[in-house]
Amino acid sequence: MRRADRLFDIIQALRTARRPVTAAALAEQLEVTVRTIYRDIAALQGSRVPIEGAPGLGYVLRRGYDLPPLMFTSEEADAIAIGVRLLRRLRDPKLQQAAESVLAKLAVVVPEPLQLHLASAPIYVSDGDAPPATGVDPAELRSAIHDARKVVITYIDETGHRTRRTVRPIAMAYYVDVTLLGG
Repeated sequence: MRRADRLFDIIQALRTARRPVTAAALAEQLEVTVRTIYRDIAALQGSRVPIEGAPGLGYVLRRGYDLPPLMFTSEEADAIAIGVRLLRRLRDPKLQQAAESVLAKLAVVVPEPLQLHLASAPIYVSDGDAPPATGVDPAELRSAIHDARKVVITYIDETGHRTRRTVRPIAMAYYVDVTLLGG
């Protein structure tokens, strides 16, 4: 693990802890020695990260501290890039646009070595072969779920009759070839 990643992980561990965290606990979590944690804590404190505590007692991060730039490991960057590419298979244009927008924003703020992981990762996801949905806007259904409002739908039932229903959508399930609405 790179030192920069380890320093970031120490801050994250302290940020989410409800009580002081000992160097031994951090060392076990990060798979390094206690001495390494002591050096890393000293380096973070020297960089004005508001970590309080002492060896043997544990460390806490003063509330309200925020990290300036976003940092991701290369695995996390790959996960984001793959996730965005998988969204292309859902045939939901608004989600696809939102995902591409997120990817573009992240590619601007992450450090330069990770920008390649996000912008042009050498990981490919097939587009799938499901046709785009017609007659329904998935964004409208997601909006109805978020707003807890009913929608009127018209569909053809299993016997071929046109049916009209008022439903209260509560969830959507995206599969490779279909999207289900639960209501």
